[in-house]
Parts: sequence; structure tokens; C-alpha cells
Amino acid sequence: MLNKIRFEWSIVDSALDSWDARYKELVSYVKVFGNARVPSKFSENLALGKWVDKQRTKYKRWQNGHTLGIITKEQIQLLNKICFEWSVVDSALDFWDARYEELVSYVKEFGHSRVPQKF
Repeated sequence: MLNKIRFEWSIVDSALDSWDARYKELVSYVKVFGNARVPSKFSENLALGKWVDKQRTKYKRWQNGHTLGIITKEQIQLLNKICFEWSVVDSALDFWDARYEELVSYVKEFGHSRVPQKF
């Protein structure tokens, strides 16, 4: 009966599919921006920014010997392949890059870079 309504017997497969989908989005981001430093609040794709943060958290947990809710070695290899930065130090340059990406998004949406002060 459950098979008739396409019941998902394993949510693990769904989680892996979701990981693969986000990874593909990250690969696209790298092609556009030249790096994998997606801002946490990336306006064009908020879910991607959160996902990137989550990968860093999972990696730290993996490094510290945790076994639940970690990242796999295969996922680490895939992220390393696109020069993923596991530790991003908050700096003036990172702040500038994040604001620049927000400005790029604004220009795409409104066609100019005259951002109102209270935007």
C-alpha cells in the first residue's frame, strides 16, 4: 500500500540527493564568483549560504571525532576539488566581498547601483 503512494522508505537517500543538489549549486556559484565563499545571507540563494556554513560545521565535528551528523570523506573530497575553504576568517576583505555580492544582486534586480540608505 505504501509503495503505491510512493512512500519514501529511506530519508537518507533524500538527504544525499539534497546534498548533491546544493553541491551543484555551489559549483555554479564558483563558476560565477571564482570562489566558494558563499555569504551566510547570500540574497540570491539563502539556502546555499546556510548549507555552506553547515558543511564547515560538519567538517569541524568530523575533525573532532564526532560520528553523528558529520560529513563523509567523499563529500570532503568533492568540496576540496572546488577549493572549498573549511575555515573562513572574518576579515575586512570577507566583509567587503559579501557587501559587493549584495550590490551585484541589487544591480541585477533594480538595474542601477544607487542603493537607498535605508534599504
